[in-house]
Amino acid sequence: MPLWSEYKAHSQERGSLAFELFVVNTQPAGDMELVKATLPDHLAYIGSLETAGSLFLAGPVSDETGEHMQAAGMVILRATSMEEARKLADADPMHSTGARTYTLKKWLVNEGRLNVSVSLGTQGASLT
Repeated sequence: MPLWSEYKAHSQERGSLAFELFVVNTQPAGDMELVKATLPDHLAYIGSLETAGSLFLAGPVSDETGEHMQAAGMVILRATSMEEARKLADADPMHSTGARTYTLKKWLVNEGRLNVSVSLGTQGASLT
């Protein structure tokens, strides 16, 4: 199996974006009352990451049926390394208090489409 740098170089050679992001999959550690109590601090922290430019996307995810939310979430970070991404994930109050545990993976974004529409007259924006 090729090394990460070889895979990234191969992606770039074939014209793909090869944009590195870091995916934090976070799960409740068991105490749902601690998850609920930590939520305001978690949301403030996520907001600070967004302001700092370290947050790409974040939000809760459903169970496998797509019908139920179970306090699991996904946070996609901009970082220069796994170590930096881990520091950001560790500093999330959900993780530092033990309310949630997480896994961290590097994600090489190669393909896809993101549309942004900005309305100057109404000062609105939409993302599709």
